[in-house]
Amino acid sequence: MKLFIYDHCPFCVKARMIFGLKNVPVELVVMLSDDEETPKKLIGQKMAPILMKEDGSCMPESLDIVSYVDKKDREPLLIGKTNPAITDWLRHINGYLNKLLLPRIAAAPFAEFATPEARSNFHHKKEANMGSFDELKLHSEGFIKNINDDLRKLDKLIVKPNAVNGELSLDDINLFPVLRSLSLVAGVEYPSRVADYRDNMAKQTQINLLSSIAA
Repeated sequence: MKLFIYDHCPFCVKARMIFGLKNVPVELVVMLSDDEETPKKLIGQKMAPILMKEDGSCMPESLDIVSYVDKKDREPLLIGKTNPAITDWLRHINGYLNKLLLPRIAAAPFAEFATPEARSNFHHKKEANMGSFDELKLHSEGFIKNINDDLRKLDKLIVKPNAVNGELSLDDINLFPVLRSLSLVAGVEYPSRVADYRDNMAKQTQINLLSSIAA
């Protein structure tokens, strides 16, 4: 199987997680940010992730891919209950998270920005929606204070380092990509249970954190 992704994309991380958790081999193909031809050829529109199955058919939508891979061997891993408090926490931080992340993503050495044109394409598209990255950077201190406060609240919700609710569930698929994205931001403070969970999930899913390129 092949998984077409962008490295920075949290939805792509969701799809990648299930392969790591189940130790199922997959070929990762990082598309350039301005490559519209590849995804349109595969599924008729520009989006990621896209799973190409063994028979050559293609499937978009991260959670559909997760469900397909998890149930393929009829031994699903994601059988734990979800916690509405995790959903609420994710919804809350979603209100400001991209304002903190996008200026850093746009400047980071991700493979999807391997050409100046690809990086410029991402930069202009996201600024059109979010506003000036330079302006957003001026508010970084406030956003980081917010996320540090919110991570302390998350710390109280984590049951085990290998599964947020004690047993692997969709909450893990939704939560870890956010924590992985945050590892791109210098100055974020991780309470002990959040740090243990994030690091453990990175190992379980075989997905690298972004701490080495944090800014």
